[in-house]
Amino acid sequence: MFKNLVRFIYTILTYSLLPFYIFFWIVKGVMNNSYWDRINQRFGFGYPILDEGTIWIHAVSVGEVQASVPLVEALKVRYPDKEILITTVTPTGSQQIRNTFKDSVYHCYIPFETSFSIKAFFDAVRPSIALILETEIWPNLYNECGKRKIPLVLVSARISVKSLRSYKRLLPLFRETLSHGILIAAQSSVDAKRFISLGADKDKTWVMGNIKFDFNLPADMDVQGINFRSKKFGNRPVWIAASTHEGEELEILKAHRRILKTIRNMLLIIVPRHPERFAKVEQLLKTEKWRYTTRSSSQSVADICEVFLLDSIGELLLFYSVSDIAFVGGSLIPIGGHNLLEPASLSLPILTGIYMFNQQEMTDLLVEASAVRIVKDKAEIVNNVLSFHNDKEASKNSGAKARMIVEKNKGALTSLMRRLDHILAERIN
Repeated sequence: MFKNLVRFIYTILTYSLLPFYIFFWIVKGVMNNSYWDRINQRFGFGYPILDEGTIWIHAVSVGEVQASVPLVEALKVRYPDKEILITTVTPTGSQQIRNTFKDSVYHCYIPFETSFSIKAFFDAVRPSIALILETEIWPNLYNECGKRKIPLVLVSARISVKSLRSYKRLLPLFRETLSHGILIAAQSSVDAKRFISLGADKDKTWVMGNIKFDFNLPADMDVQGINFRSKKFGNRPVWIAASTHEGEELEILKAHRRILKTIRNMLLIIVPRHPERFAKVEQLLKTEKWRYTTRSSSQSVADICEVFLLDSIGELLLFYSVSDIAFVGGSLIPIGGHNLLEPASLSLPILTGIYMFNQQEMTDLLVEASAVRIVKDKAEIVNNVLSFHNDKEASKNSGAKARMIVEKNKGALTSLMRRLDHILAERIN
C-alpha cells in the first residue's frame, strides 16, 4: 500500500513538472537549436517503429555513447538479425551516434518520465532487453520494464557518495524501483554495496568492472595522428586541455601564457566539453587577445598561432593522438571529472584536477601506477607540462604505465556478454 502511494505521488509529480520541462527545453533550444531536434520524442511521439525483440541501449551523452562502442559491436556479431536502438538525452550524444555507427543502429531520444510517454515509447520500439550504461535511475521507466517483463541491466553501474545521499532521501521510491528484478553490473565492490543499500537484490548484483576499459583504438589512429600533426602543426610541441567546463578555460589559458614564456612555440588545443560553449570559449580567446584558430574554420595553423580551438564533435580521439601531454577537464572545479582512458590508451602523460569523484576508481588505479598527475591550480599545470616536456623519459614512462593500466583492466565486456547470453537465450534464440 505504501509503495503504491509513493509511486502515485511520484507519477503526479512528473505530470506537474511537465510544463516546466517543456519550458526548459524551449529555452535550451533558443540557445542551441539542436535541442529542438525531434523534440516530440521527449513527450511520447515520433519514435521509430521497430521489430519486436529490439536490443535497447541507453547512453546519456557522448561519454556513454563512446563507452557503448565495444558492446554494440559485440552484440552485432552475436545477434546479427536483431535491431539495435540507442537512446540518448543530449543532442551531442545523438551526433556521436551518427558519427560512430552511421546507419547501423537506430536512435531516438529517451522520453520524459510521464507514464503516457513511456508507454508510447515501449509500444513503438518493443525491446527484448534494456541495457542502461552507468547510472540512470528512472522509476517510471524501470517500472514499465518490470510490468512488461523486459530484463533490465545497469551496465558499469556506479553511484557516487553525493548521488547516494540524494537517492537515500527518496529511499522508499528507489527501493521500489530497484525491486523489479533489475540486474546490476557494478563497476566496483563499493558501487555494488551502495546499490544493495538502496534495495537492489544481492543475488542480481555483481561486480563487472568498467566497460570503458574495453575501448579499442581504431587500427590506424597512430597513423592518422602522425599525418595530421605533420600537416597542421609541424614539429611544434602540443598539449591538449580536453572536456573543459566554464571556470576552467581561463585558468588553462593563464597556465598556457606562462608556459609560452619558457616554450615559445608550444601549442594548446582546447576542447570545451559542451558544443553550446564553443562560441563562448572563442569569445574568451578574443577578449584575452590570443592568437588562435578553430577547427571549423579549416584555416592553416600559422607559426604564430598559440591556441587551437576544437569546435567539432567526435574528433577528440584524433586530437589526443596529435598531442604530447593531456589535461582532462571537469576536474579543476567540482564537476567530477571525465574519462581518462582515451589519453591513457594512446600512452599520453596525463594531468587532471582534484575533483575526480565521478571517475574515482579509474583515477585511483592510474594514480597508484604513477600514470596520472593530480593538479590543483594553474601553477601546478604549468610545472607539470614543463616537467613532461623537458623530461622525455618521464613522459614516456608515464604514458606507458597509463596504457598498461588500460590493458590490464580489460574484460568487463566478456563478463557482461556471458550474462547477456543467459538472459537473452529464451527471448531471442
